[in-house]
Amino acid sequence: MAGPAVGGPAGQGGRDAPRLTLARLFGLDRSGPPPPQTRAGEPLRPWTIPNAIGFARLALIPVFLDVALSSEDGRDKRAAALFAIIGWGDYADGIAARVTRQYSRLGALMDPVTDRLLVVSGVAVAWRFRLLPRWALALLASRELAMVAIARYGLRHGVDLRINWPGRLAVAPVMGGLFFAMLGLPRLARLCLYLGLALALTASALYVRAGRAQLAGRAA
Repeated sequence: MAGPAVGGPAGQGGRDAPRLTLARLFGLDRSGPPPPQTRAGEPLRPWTIPNAIGFARLALIPVFLDVALSSEDGRDKRAAALFAIIGWGDYADGIAARVTRQYSRLGALMDPVTDRLLVVSGVAVAWRFRLLPRWALALLASRELAMVAIARYGLRHGVDLRINWPGRLAVAPVMGGLFFAMLGLPRLARLCLYLGLALALTASALYVRAGRAQLAGRAA
């Protein structure tokens, strides 16, 4: 759900890549252009360590849904643990890509899809068991679907929409809201969800504004 996804053969992009500082390793420093292997038109390069983590994340989502939806009331520590593992896997594959320099186009496409599938799956569980206010869950799910539509529109029209800081900051509270709801901590869950929603909606508005500015500049 957060920054550009990564993955590709080792050694590619290594010589000209920025020095790997701690801030860059943990995704806090995103300065500079994205790795060339992640750009449109590049080979998918599926067989990398970061993509292996991505495949595992995808495979665990139906397992999470089975465990969560089979529980009595949705408050299940096993489901919450699976949700957390899949969510933190996004950071793990990013770190793996930056350490190994294994960037790929497939990773750039797969990571945001996995993040949104995880959020929508968490929303489905919270909706089924009324763990969080349904109006907020509907708004969150609608935002995620709208971002898919915006991304597809951007791809078709050659608009380069890079992750912004409100979008990055929204990930933890959104995921945290769903996670804490499954742990049976409703007040903390609602607080996180409302904060995450505010950041996510701000990020979406900024994406739309940036896209319109790019299209207007191109027309001029």
